[in-house]
Amino acid sequence: MKLITAIIRETKLDEVREALIAADITRITVVRVSGHGQAHKADIYRGKKIVPNLTPRVKVEIAVNQEFVDITVNTIIKAAKTNSDGEIGDGKIFITPLEECIRIRTEEKGGAAI
Repeated sequence: MKLITAIIRETKLDEVREALIAADITRITVVRVSGHGQAHKADIYRGKKIVPNLTPRVKVEIAVNQEFVDITVNTIIKAAKTNSDGEIGDGKIFITPLEECIRIRTEEKGGAAI
């Protein structure tokens, strides 16, 4: 089992969600976050160093069984890119091992709970 976390542009959320549903991946969690990933050059305004503002983003988390990892990642990449080449700020995807998953209602564990 893996936990796929994608940080994407807010404007791409609907496209990513619809693409995931079309790929038969329907269980997702969405959280609004802010941050910046690319190294920004600090500006100096009136003698003071100005730190870049945090940019609003969306974090999408999806727990999947091993056989759905590639499908999920490729779907997110295709839907989240700004154009065919992509642009700075399109986001990142993190894949982490998921030790255990437990469905509270039925107490199912492991891949069956996903």
